[in-house]
Amino acid sequence: MLGALLERSRARTALDLFTGTTRVAQAFKATGAEVTAVDTTRYASTLAGCYIATDAETVDRRALQEAIDSLNRLPGRAGYVTETFCVQSRFFQPHNGERIDAVRDAIEADYGGSALEPVLVTSLLEAADRVDSTTGVQMAYVKQWAPRSFRPLELRVPELLPGPGHAVRGDACAVVGGLGEFDVAYLDPPYNQHRYEANYHIWETLVAWDAPTHYGVACKRTEIREGPRSAFNSRRTILDSLAQVVRDVRAAVVVLSYNDESWIGLDALVEMCAVHGHVEVLTFPSNRYVGARIGIHNPAGERVGTVGRLRNVEYVLVAGDRAQVRRMVAPWRGPTSAAQAAS
Repeated sequence: MLGALLERSRARTALDLFTGTTRVAQAFKATGAEVTAVDTTRYASTLAGCYIATDAETVDRRALQEAIDSLNRLPGRAGYVTETFCVQSRFFQPHNGERIDAVRDAIEADYGGSALEPVLVTSLLEAADRVDSTTGVQMAYVKQWAPRSFRPLELRVPELLPGPGHAVRGDACAVVGGLGEFDVAYLDPPYNQHRYEANYHIWETLVAWDAPTHYGVACKRTEIREGPRSAFNSRRTILDSLAQVVRDVRAAVVVLSYNDESWIGLDALVEMCAVHGHVEVLTFPSNRYVGARIGIHNPAGERVGTVGRLRNVEYVLVAGDRAQVRRMVAPWRGPTSAAQAAS
């Protein structure tokens, strides 16, 4: 849906300011737009370096395939991942932890600082994700080994996209004013206390490759507990921070994703987006995140709670020139979604 919105905008440049997994940025790039993807986390910046900043037409495909094949042939060698995430915790089975250690060491030694580094690290992250033993995020591992954890680690060549793009690691509040002007800016900020660097702390470590000290059953990086929290993860600061980012982003059209579980109400979101002109609000019923469907688990992966609400309402606010905004949202102003407008 978001890719279709961009297509209807006829935008040639796009900003994804809280890019996360880069799925939206990839959808934008697939339309032919030149995309800038921004995030504070290491793993998101690496994914953006692979899928957004890397131009598939300039990559040496033979060298990339040879690198993947070589990494797949490496024997396992126990190191930080094996000890931390296989012995002290149970995110991976040891045979895969040893392979992750060996592959990451080889990427650091042979490709560190090269154009292939973000592509190969992304391939490793995705390979590890296919064999982990979690419920979807890395806050906890399951009590019994997940069936996929028995599979051997296998790296694959990422599906790269043609065209130029840019990856920026930085806090949205600090960098938004200096990123330049865009035809469309997409904002999907955190909306509660859950921190993405904690949800995916293993990926943070695989990217940094710094053998950090850790805490708790999940062996999360100590910096997550001791470092500063994002303004978007605090009920006290989120409203002013989001309003500042929306105000300062320089784009002809601003698209903001939020939902009805957030700390900010829809009326406040419409008001802050109105600085860019006419505002349309699309609403979509949606399944909640995977944890809501499987119940509540303690740090050992044991189920200790019951399933709560399974559905929420996703908001997509589109703000800008009235004619352009209405053209962009026209296909969704029907029975599959509700829409409201504000001037």
